[in-house]
Amino acid sequence: MNILRASQINNNGNMNNNMNGNMNGNMNNNVNNLNNRNTGNNRNIGNNRDVSNNIDTGRLQINVTSAITSFPVADATISISYTGVPEAILEQLRTNSSGQTETIELDAPPVELSLNPNNEIQPYSEYTLNVTAPGFEPISISGTEILANETALQNITMNPSEPDETGEEVFVIPGHTLYEEYPPKIPEPEIKPVRETGEIVLSRVVVPEFIVVHDGTPNDTTARNYYVKYRDYIKNVASSEIYATWPANTIRANVLAIMSFTLNRVYTEWYRNQGYDFTITSSTAFDHKWIPERNIYTNISLIVDELFSNYLSRPNVRQPILTQYCDGNRVSCPGWMTQWGSKALGDQGYSAIEILRYFYGDNMYINTAEEISGIPSSWPGYVLSQGSTGDKVRQVQEQLAVISGAYPAIPRVTADGVYGPATAEAVREFQSVFGLPETGTIDYRTWYKISEIYVGVSRIAELV
Repeated sequence: MNILRASQINNNGNMNNNMNGNMNGNMNNNVNNLNNRNTGNNRNIGNNRDVSNNIDTGRLQINVTSAITSFPVADATISISYTGVPEAILEQLRTNSSGQTETIELDAPPVELSLNPNNEIQPYSEYTLNVTAPGFEPISISGTEILANETALQNITMNPSEPDETGEEVFVIPGHTLYEEYPPKIPEPEIKPVRETGEIVLSRVVVPEFIVVHDGTPNDTTARNYYVKYRDYIKNVASSEIYATWPANTIRANVLAIMSFTLNRVYTEWYRNQGYDFTITSSTAFDHKWIPERNIYTNISLIVDELFSNYLSRPNVRQPILTQYCDGNRVSCPGWMTQWGSKALGDQGYSAIEILRYFYGDNMYINTAEEISGIPSSWPGYVLSQGSTGDKVRQVQEQLAVISGAYPAIPRVTADGVYGPATAEAVREFQSVFGLPETGTIDYRTWYKISEIYVGVSRIAELV
């Protein structure tokens, strides 16, 4: 078992009483004069326009793909407006051959609002996106969240249009869990009991390719089930439950807790053993908040790609730990991690494992899953770069060649097993399209992203 250990921390140490961490300067008093708007569900929205120059900006990039083929949708038109003011179009964008728009800047409330646990003003602005494309049903997404200084990624899937259909698919993104009121987590044992036979449902921890998310409470028979890629699920939950403006190690600690919790549900087949046909729910009372079509953030996405095969474990326990948490401000949860507490520790320079051990104890470890589903071949264990040769290079060249058929911006390369300048350029363009650091080399994150996209594209090709 591959276990990564970190130095222990003193759980008896004193956490900074100021849970706000080290904030740079005081908020402008004029922030309370934010122009608020009502979105129809009685939420006050910090629109952040004309606030005595107390305006920050965030960034937004939109990616549009076909729900049927997973291919990019080129020449889609996206109209952007403030949520609640749909008639006032702020920007109109068009997707390129990779289904992407340019990255634009949009107004956002001051960054300090998302760093202060006692703040009562909405720390993000909300925008509505209306999307049209030839041959596809129009779609509207209301409530895309923009945080100051961060890049929001809005991934949109469009359904091919049917004859005589004129309807528009509408998604409304509810408020962030740290701002809105949601039911608190119902406590559960962090380690699920083994059946009397001593049988565990799965023999080893496996990172699934997909999970089935029930968008409601377990017994809500009207709620829809969604078939979601595992990594996309984790990115969605993390973007819904913590702020992307927080320290990187705080984000890592929370992502690890979310992944371990999720893999416990997978490993124990918790809901399926109760007769349900799904893996996990979107209810905060039972699991985590997952929201269809919500935006994510680039920094959270990169951290999930970095850590997605990990989970949390304790000595002599085979199953991933059901790592529960709460916000630590409106709700207290002794023995669990608190989100605002993890933010304060991140401000103080704690590592991810130190944050986790502060809350869960010194016998918590980061472990690595023995298997990752849905990939043609596992990570070779070293970075592929110019000068590399062999079967692993040839394999990734073959995958890139298939991907380039769907994404023409990615140059087609010859699968000769030699990592030359042409392969490096193809990799660099792939990284640009899929939001990875543009190094031209294949590290862990790039390897598995290439595998993910290749599997999706090749499956559709086989069906066709």
